[in-house]
Amino acid sequence: MSEIIQYRTPAISAAELAGDIEAKVAAGQLAPGQRLPSVRRLAQDVGLSPATVAAALAELRRRGVIISEPRRGTRISDRPPIGAWRVPLPVPPGVRDLSRGNPDPALLPDLQHALRRTGLPARLYGETPALEELIELAREQLRADGVPEGELCVVSGALDGIERVLQAHTRPGDRVAVENPGYAALFDLLRAHGLALEAVEVDDHGMRPEQLHRALERGARTAILTPRGQNPTGAALDSARAGELRAVLERFPRTLLIEDDHLGVLADSDLHSALPGRERWAATRSVSKAFGPDLRLAVLAGDAQTIGRVEGRQQCGPGWVSHILQALVLSLWRDPDAQQQVAKAREAYRRRRGLLIERLERHAVQAHGACGLNVWIPLADEAGAMAALLRRRDRAPGRRSGRNAQPGARQAPRIADDVPSAEQARCQDRPRPQLRLHGAAPRVRARRLRR
Repeated sequence: MSEIIQYRTPAISAAELAGDIEAKVAAGQLAPGQRLPSVRRLAQDVGLSPATVAAALAELRRRGVIISEPRRGTRISDRPPIGAWRVPLPVPPGVRDLSRGNPDPALLPDLQHALRRTGLPARLYGETPALEELIELAREQLRADGVPEGELCVVSGALDGIERVLQAHTRPGDRVAVENPGYAALFDLLRAHGLALEAVEVDDHGMRPEQLHRALERGARTAILTPRGQNPTGAALDSARAGELRAVLERFPRTLLIEDDHLGVLADSDLHSALPGRERWAATRSVSKAFGPDLRLAVLAGDAQTIGRVEGRQQCGPGWVSHILQALVLSLWRDPDAQQQVAKAREAYRRRRGLLIERLERHAVQAHGACGLNVWIPLADEAGAMAALLRRRDRAPGRRSGRNAQPGARQAPRIADDVPSAEQARCQDRPRPQLRLHGAAPRVRARRLRR
């Protein structure tokens, strides 16, 4: 007897069956990754027609609760968009949890100091949604980085901006070209909106042009790429790769291109954009990595139609991003002390990343990371390596780093020594699985799309 029939309440329609399965997921009775019976078997179990069951599964698939893949069948999503599965994973004592991708707290600007010297506005309903000074300063930054001239608005972080652009231009079932491996939270967001993911392989210079061409030929009409500091590989576009991607995109003029510059001013490489010449486009510029994750603010640039739709939808909901938050970000962008701290952090992450890669190379371990906070290591056995790393941390809980100014510099040699021991063999360049390191320490999870 399947878990669905075991725990089910009577369902007489596709909507009720979909709601029943979702309730089981929320209650933990159906676990992430758990495989579901075939449509025919499930229809027999629940006493409904195969057509009704197929309709229920299609609705769950559209909302990202389940996923269907060739040769793997239909299963509960690894991270279904249901509150019960957003609880942080338990971490064993003595283990540093870097799975969240947080910046080093010691390298963030002093927000209390910034708040004391920032004049906090008292804005009322009906006033302009964005501070003009913030928009103009962001426009200067984007222009200096070669981002096309366009309209600008303020959103609650990079993912919020991407979601609003997708709402403005896509509908369930549309195909979206994404980086592979890529950012797990973005995959979750796309699946929650019922969008189909077209995987585009990534190397040290970002999306591979021939792979993007294939994805667009297969019907993707939206592409999302990271110009630098790609999560999780640390890839960064150079001028040549950006030009190659533009050449591919020119063959598909109606494709919506979204560039996610989530590192913003923290990036330690120049921004090379594939945006110039696009009719429909959007670009995010986030402050969360440089100033702190709780500063949920990003500037969104784009063509007039895209930004107009985003602002219109925003006004139907929250209306605007807090002007107090906007004023604080503006103050940090203008403050020489804060900018000096960002420059210090930028150099620290660059140094830690280089140190880790250098030490890994001494052990003949292949590692990647051109920009940002991530290092990507191909592994022969991801699960075994992570289990071994956890055991080593459990045996030496006193060695974990605290909030000191140089945790990565001290962590990198030890982790570089631990990874080869955990693998017990030379790391091999295989399509999957792979291990992601963040801030010169291991991240618990990585995400590569299965083809």
